[in-house]
Amino acid sequence: MANTKNKPAKGVTKKTIGKILKYIKKYIPLVILSLILAAVIVVFTLYIPILIGNAVDLLLAGKGNIDFDGLFKIMTRIGIVMLITALAQWVMNTINNHITYHVVEDIRNDAMEHLHVLPLSYLDTQATGDIVSRVVADVDTFADGLLMGFTQLFTGVMTILGTLIFMLRTSPIVTIVVVVITPLSFFVAKFIATHTHDFFQKQSEVRAEQTALIDEMIGNQKIVKIFSREEAVKEEFNEINNRLQDTSLKAVFYSSLVNPSTRFVNSIVYAGVAVVGGFFVIKTFGSTEAAALTVGELTCFLSYANQYTKPFNEISGVITELQNAIVCASRIFELIEAKAQVPEAENAVELKEPEGTIVLKGVEFRYVPDRPLIRNFGLDVKPGQRVAIVGPTGCGKTTVINLLMRFYDVDEGSISVDGVDIRELTRKSLRSNYGMVLQETWLKAGTIKENICMGKPDATDEEIIAAAKAAHSHGFIKRLPNGYNTVIGEDGGMLSQGQKQLLCITRVMLCLPPMLILDEATSSIDTRTEIRIQKAFAKLMQGRTSFIVAHRLSTIKEADIILVMKDGNIIEQGNHESLLAKGGFYAELYNSQFAV
Repeated sequence: MANTKNKPAKGVTKKTIGKILKYIKKYIPLVILSLILAAVIVVFTLYIPILIGNAVDLLLAGKGNIDFDGLFKIMTRIGIVMLITALAQWVMNTINNHITYHVVEDIRNDAMEHLHVLPLSYLDTQATGDIVSRVVADVDTFADGLLMGFTQLFTGVMTILGTLIFMLRTSPIVTIVVVVITPLSFFVAKFIATHTHDFFQKQSEVRAEQTALIDEMIGNQKIVKIFSREEAVKEEFNEINNRLQDTSLKAVFYSSLVNPSTRFVNSIVYAGVAVVGGFFVIKTFGSTEAAALTVGELTCFLSYANQYTKPFNEISGVITELQNAIVCASRIFELIEAKAQVPEAENAVELKEPEGTIVLKGVEFRYVPDRPLIRNFGLDVKPGQRVAIVGPTGCGKTTVINLLMRFYDVDEGSISVDGVDIRELTRKSLRSNYGMVLQETWLKAGTIKENICMGKPDATDEEIIAAAKAAHSHGFIKRLPNGYNTVIGEDGGMLSQGQKQLLCITRVMLCLPPMLILDEATSSIDTRTEIRIQKAFAKLMQGRTSFIVAHRLSTIKEADIILVMKDGNIIEQGNHESLLAKGGFYAELYNSQFAV
């Protein structure tokens, strides 16, 4: 049962390791240099016990007359070897740090780059906190495991090989005792590591769930307080926190068994070497025959036995950390390898100075495969026309806007601008020709000025002020502590919802794009300011193809075409007067706003 469960994990682990190696590939010269330095460190570290053994034999051979000159030479040599070893260790650690954090930088860059080409359908279905957890926390954990792997795995493996060679030269029989016992460490480490993989996987998932909840609650703290959800949120957080504690404790507990288990095996190895080696020393001690093992050689051999078993402890610890690191790496690779949006056509063209002729033919779209939303949608918009889209919530108004901007691609049919299918245009040129103001505002942490000129970074102060005056935001901006240089926090910070929306409108006023999309653009603005902005919009929309989504139907009376949508279909079409005269669904919606 356990084996069956772990088979998929092994496959995932192998694939993940292969992906990690691809990132390391570009740093192969540094990896080789690190291996060379590791070899130098191991050789010099193993040379020190030989020198110590020589010193012991020199002391015993003197029988009271100590050869201080010979002893001084040995001690000097030990000092030089230790100095070279320390220097090599410092350089190797520096190289390993360089490799690790450059690999981490490359992975994070790829993750951020891929986020920009992921379709909105992916981002709409993933918790923001989970994505943040993958890019930040999971990559940090992966970095720790990778650094430990570079630092200890290389030297550990080389120490094992090096000590075996040196021990074989000293006493093959005692070496066999060491080699026979030590594989127990690997079996113990492998058994425990195999069973901790699932715990680390669960730990990473629950941690991402916790990050998602924190991100959601901080971003919507006002809503939490309005509905008095503090206690409910605390309970939800505590439940996730308890699960994280449980999985973390299990993961750490089982992984912590590796070190004492392997140390126990190492102690058996050390005791076996001491007994067998001591037997050879005692057997020939004081006899005229050449000793099978001198006291100095036994001292050297015990030191080797200790150094030989020590890497097994380190490697077992590395294996545990690598298990956690590989789990985290697999999560970030899932993000990097998530299916990207449909690539642009090979011969995609730039949309330059469009007239604004927009045609939708037989457009069909569905978010869920078996649940169509937009069906056989057709529309022909002439340059400079103002098109209003109205209808009940969920009828597909915002979806049409998403399709126009190519945030989503149509399932069937086509949308064209100036006779060119938007799928044959570059996304950047298409979107840069639209000015878009949404009901949901978005502002970044920075100054008011930086937020206004986001779409036109080279705008002059005069242009920015003129746009602010046109959008009626100049007045409140001047009342801020530092005017246009006032720093605001993420998503507007201290600004009211209406002020945030005015800043978003100011952005559009500054760019003056050839086409406009206004999706409930004045929903958070007081009536008096709204009337002024409507006049500014009317002036801005002259000669520009515009799409207006509104629930307050009084704001779209001047539209050239009003599309009335219901269940993804256009059920009525015309101007304000003609639709009222029909006495249909639009007239019902319009009159319902004035019902007592």
